[in-house]
Formats: sequence, C-alpha cells, structure tokens
Amino acid sequence: MKDLKHIHTFTKLLDEVNNHLVQQAAGEGKIPLGYTCYFIPEVLLNVDKGFSVRLRTPNMGSLDISTYYMSNYVCEYSRAIVERGIEGGYNFLGALIASETCTEMHRAAEHFDLLNIVPNESFFVSILDAPFKTDDHCVEHFVNQIRQKIITPLSEKYGIDYSDHKMREAVEKHNEVCRILSEIGEFRKEACPRITGTEYHILNLVSYTCPKELVVDLLRETLEEIRTRQPDPAGTYRARVVMVGSEIDDYEFTQLIEQNGALVVADRFCFGAIPGREPIVIPEEGDVLTSIVRYYLEASECPRFMSREKVDGRKELVRRLVKDYGADGVIYEQLKFCEYWGYERALSFHILTEEFGIPTLSVDRQYTVRTGTGQLRTRVQAFVESLEIKKIHGKRG
Repeated sequence: MKDLKHIHTFTKLLDEVNNHLVQQAAGEGKIPLGYTCYFIPEVLLNVDKGFSVRLRTPNMGSLDISTYYMSNYVCEYSRAIVERGIEGGYNFLGALIASETCTEMHRAAEHFDLLNIVPNESFFVSILDAPFKTDDHCVEHFVNQIRQKIITPLSEKYGIDYSDHKMREAVEKHNEVCRILSEIGEFRKEACPRITGTEYHILNLVSYTCPKELVVDLLRETLEEIRTRQPDPAGTYRARVVMVGSEIDDYEFTQLIEQNGALVVADRFCFGAIPGREPIVIPEEGDVLTSIVRYYLEASECPRFMSREKVDGRKELVRRLVKDYGADGVIYEQLKFCEYWGYERALSFHILTEEFGIPTLSVDRQYTVRTGTGQLRTRVQAFVESLEIKKIHGKRG
C-alpha cells in the first residue's frame, strides 16, 4: 500500500518521549504528567491544563545502572524507565503518577522519589493503591486514592481545575481521539485491511504519548485518507493474528511479526486499543469522578484482577476478537519477568489451544525488540507455516 501521508511524522514523534509536540504544549503552559499503567485513568491527567505522557524508552541501550539499583529479575520495562530517568530523559515532567499494580512498577516509581531523579522543585511522585476487585467498595476506595494522590496535589501545585465541567470536557476530548482510532480499527476486520498492524500501532502509540489536542487533527486526516486507500491484494500476508499480552510500547515488535508473514489485526495488550481506545461512557447524572473510575476498573482486562468473572472474561474476549477480526491464530506475548502476565500467559495458552481450539504462539520476550530477534523470527515463521498447513488441511476436509 502507499504510505500514509503522516506516517513519517508519527514515527518521528515516537523517537523521543520529550518530542516537539510535548515541548510545544509545555511551552504553552501545560503540565506534562507521566504515567505507566492503564490503572491510572488517562483522561484524568488530561483535565484542564494537564496532559498525559505514557512513559516509553525509545532506543534504549544498557540497563546496567537501573539493574544495580533494582535487580536483573525485575521486568525490563520497569528498569528501562528508571535508566532513562537517570539519564535525564524525563526531566520535563511535572509529576509521575504510578500505581501499586505490580511490585516491579511500584519499585520503579519509588526510585524516582528515592534517587531524586527529576530535578524539578515542583515534581512529585504519586503511587496509587489500586484495588483487585470492581465492587462498590473498591470503586469508592479508588476514588479516594485518586482524590488524595492525583487531584489534590495537581490542584495545589499546578492549579489544575478538577471541576465536573472540566472533567466532562476532558472525557469528550478523549472520546474524540478514541472514536477516530476505533473507526480506523474497524478497517482491520476487512478481508484485505486498508491499514497494517504496524501502522495502527504507530497511530495508537502517538495518541498515548503526545498531547491529544495537537495530534487529533492529524489522526482525523489519516482516517479520511484510509477511507479511500487501496489495500494490498489478497495473499500479501500468509496469516492473520490477534496480539495479546503485556506491555508493548515499540511498534517494531508488531513490524517484526508482519515482516514474517502474519498480519496483526487486533491488539489486546498494554498500550493497545482493546481496551484503551474505546470511548468512555458516563451518565449525565451522578458524580463524574466516580463514573470515570468505575469505567476504568470495569473495562480493564489486566490479569491483576483474579475474580472468576474477570479471568473468564479475558479468555472470552480473545476468542471473540479472533472471530470478529477473522484471525487464524493468537500470539500471546509476555514481557520477561512480568509477574502477572507470566501466570496469565501459561493459563491462557492452555485454554486457547486445548479448550477453544485456537492456534496460539506463546512468547516470553525481552523489552528491547532489537535484542534476540533471530529466535523470535524463527518462532513466528514456524507458527505462520503451521497456520498455513492448518488452512490446507481444512480445505481438503
């Protein structure tokens, strides 16, 4: 397919966390707020003059210093964030909002505080105690956590207005981006999609890491371009797969999968679109903050939730995505040493293959895509070949 008009602009934005749009927004008096997890309601960091920056570490090199402070058994994403922080890569942030969703991420956030990583007098670190359930008591607890650790300090330090009006305004702006990306995502269901998984991953990452007001017009223009785009002919890719698993903030991982014959048609992973880029629905009546918090807890597909309803729901969601997007199989990936996705991957692989009959490739991967790509390429190639053989056998009956 012909390159999208703005694709090179988007990839350039992903080369740096403190890209020129982040700098532009900060120069206009807005406050960049770093965060690392879906449990931090993204929309609440985009209220009034605040804007969210989901932390990444593009072009990461050695993790020696962060490994010294933490451990080489801690997930590389957590270590990479600390390493990049020590390098000065997050000095532009006004705050880091984290959550105690896993031990590794908790430790990473603590090191920002203990090592005084960001030399900014107004900078602070907040670590939220996230609940394990979604009942009314847990919603109330999380609302209180957000009031104490997000709303109050941001209001006092930076004068951010968290009135109901401002929060509803932030939800609508957030939903505008989500509607655009959701509509683009619908094209991935086509027999010959007009957008690749790599391209979609790039667009989605930009929406997480750049000020939304400065990218929404580019995303909207891209949607209009895709409407009339001519897709690649049938057979360009040998298989269609759903990508599921832990944090992927580098589109080169998706690119590697597609270079080896498997078109990624849906993404159910951290930094993905399902959930994450679905419009937030809140009622006209009632407390706005409570409605937002309830939405994020109920929509979350994080393996941290251990209730039977959530556990079964995560597996059923993957099965539904395979059906809805016409996928031939699933690539279930886990960031090495990720404590929750480690258990989830093992259980899900068994259920998807043995109970649902869905061909699944289970991958334990490193954070840096460029490390150990040879083995990963070989496994993906073998998986694609197995999907092709299954198709041949299916046609023969």
